[in-house]
Amino acid sequence: LAAWPGPSAEQREPPGARARRGPRWIRGGWQEILDATVSALQGGGLVAVPTDTIYGIAGLAQSSGAVHKIYNLKGRNGGKPLAICLGDVEHIYRYCHVNVPEELLRDLLPGPVTLVLQRSEGLNKDLNPFTSLVGVRIPNHTFIREVAQACSGPLALTSANISTRASTLTVSEFQDLWPQLSLIIDGGAIGDIQSPECRLGSTVVDLSVSGKYTIIRPGCALTPTVEILGKKYGLTSEPSCS
Repeated sequence: LAAWPGPSAEQREPPGARARRGPRWIRGGWQEILDATVSALQGGGLVAVPTDTIYGIAGLAQSSGAVHKIYNLKGRNGGKPLAICLGDVEHIYRYCHVNVPEELLRDLLPGPVTLVLQRSEGLNKDLNPFTSLVGVRIPNHTFIREVAQACSGPLALTSANISTRASTLTVSEFQDLWPQLSLIIDGGAIGDIQSPECRLGSTVVDLSVSGKYTIIRPGCALTPTVEILGKKYGLTSEPSCS
């Protein structure tokens, strides 16, 4: 891993100036970079992190300021929800109402799947205030899980790209976002950068209705996800409204 700290307010560089020069990288041990990432998040910043699917942008989900920063950075439609990222399956119960067996959760997570569940009162009301649901990610990537475990609450997680643009598999692919980030974690290329399938992102499945599942986005893990939900647990597939 390598980490680059984004520009501080005191530097007052013109927008994009640092990105044009290239990042100033810090190379250190795992714990050093983990501590720097947690510190940046707890300071209200946004960080770019590798996941098991694509690069993501993370901020503290319980911080309304960080949530607003994510929407501004991506130019994202305010009615499009953000997922939360957690470090462990047991943490899901703090922020969601779960109506499937815990074994099912553990069969899918950690992994390249986003589970959409009923949110609980424990989640920041400014995060997706327009819906009673929330998507939950526990990536199969040790670094981001350790970051989530070290933070006091969930991370808000979204793809590291401007909305409507392709997802990113290397840090150089989102250079236009560098100046607005507190920290960039370079974990190398994720998958085959020439393969469109590697940019699909996680499979998104709605499990908010007992006994049923709805595929919201096929993503990169559709077949094994459907096998687990349908064949192992007997859930019934419902068509997506979108």
